Amino acid sequence: MACRISELVLDAADPDRLAAFWCDVLDYVELERTDDGSIEIGPAAGFGSPLPTLVLNPNSAPRNGQLRLHIDVNATDRDQDAELERLLALGAVHADVGQTGSEDWHVLADPEGNEFCLLRTRLAPV
Repeated sequence: MACRISELVLDAADPDRLAAFWCDVLDYVELERTDDGSIEIGPAAGFGSPLPTLVLNPNSAPRNGQLRLHIDVNATDRDQDAELERLLALGAVHADVGQTGSEDWHVLADPEGNEFCLLRTRLAPV
């Protein structure tokens, strides 16, 4: 028997802002809001589909250093250059984590500075 990733949890100073960003990036929808201010976003099919959901928990504590886990994304309907332009237009920014410049991926940060990578390979939509 094996496990699969069902959701990823990310602390956020502004869960609404991050939910909007990641919904645009991943074509996700808001699935649930809790009384404590957490927002769960995911595919329209909801929790338990083949794609994991993201839970954005409110947390005003400052982040110390680089995240130990980050998200990698791949375009599904365009090449990497076009997807990079789209992500930058949505509010992503380039991030420097010590890359050499010869990588075939782009390191970006979301509106709260959480690093993520845009990989080169185009994947089929799920």
